[in-house]
Amino acid sequence: MPDDGALALALGAGVVAAVNPCGFALLPAYLAMLVRPDDGRATAVGRALRSAALLTAGFTAVFAVFGIVVAPVAGAVQQYLPVFTVVLGVLLAAAGTWVLAGRELPGLRLRRTGSGRPLTDRPWSVVGFGASYALASLGCTIAPFLAVVVTSFRAGSVGQGVVLFVAYAVGMGLLVATAAVAVALAGSSAVARARRAGGALARVGGAVLLLAGAYVAWYGVWELRVLHAGAGTDPVVEAAAAVQRTVSTAVAGLGWAGLLGVLAVLLAVGGALWWRRRRAATPLTGGDDAAG
Repeated sequence: MPDDGALALALGAGVVAAVNPCGFALLPAYLAMLVRPDDGRATAVGRALRSAALLTAGFTAVFAVFGIVVAPVAGAVQQYLPVFTVVLGVLLAAAGTWVLAGRELPGLRLRRTGSGRPLTDRPWSVVGFGASYALASLGCTIAPFLAVVVTSFRAGSVGQGVVLFVAYAVGMGLLVATAAVAVALAGSSAVARARRAGGALARVGGAVLLLAGAYVAWYGVWELRVLHAGAGTDPVVEAAAAVQRTVSTAVAGLGWAGLLGVLAVLLAVGGALWWRRRRAATPLTGGDDAAG
């Protein structure tokens, strides 16, 4: 078993990986797809936890393959990753534009009409999004992953490597789950207002997808310019990086223990609200008591 310091380092690296500079904008894009007008709190929280686990599985699977299999030729592979980032950003921006215009994406129709299956109810779609998230993030996060996790495998300690890999995955999933549950609870409390506003909820999600996709594409283009044209700093990237650093510092300050506490509180609040609503919806019979 690895020592406590190594475990804490792996957990911390996983937590920070979710808010890395390269893939930072993909987290709000994912969160924008969680809230739906037909959801109650229990349904929304359940979907948030399930999809967070699936996204984490896709994310960490890419890191496992890249870190253990592809790492020997990482230099040759990494130069092509910005191209993937650009393509992913363009696709997200196009999807956001489509939704913002009042259209419905295939498989996301539950946002407005109550028909179809949403992306977050399709396991392989969420795993695929997690894998895309990882591919866009590799340039910023593969070095800590290699240093913390893969080094243990290469040192001949397979057991320690597996434990550290799981710790890394748990750290990443903990942050995603906490953010997802918070969004699910906040979104479900605003459902009534969103329903009265017609398609407003879908358009807000579309705007988030558009902005996130545009930034991801911009970041990928900037990476290509840095790699092939020696470009310097970019004002858009620097502005986003300032936000990312603030979020990352706050997340690192909380640590995995703090995030676990926040998640526990959110789940307790969600459970209490669900129980109160269930009690309020249960009719008072009183007949049997009176008869007794």
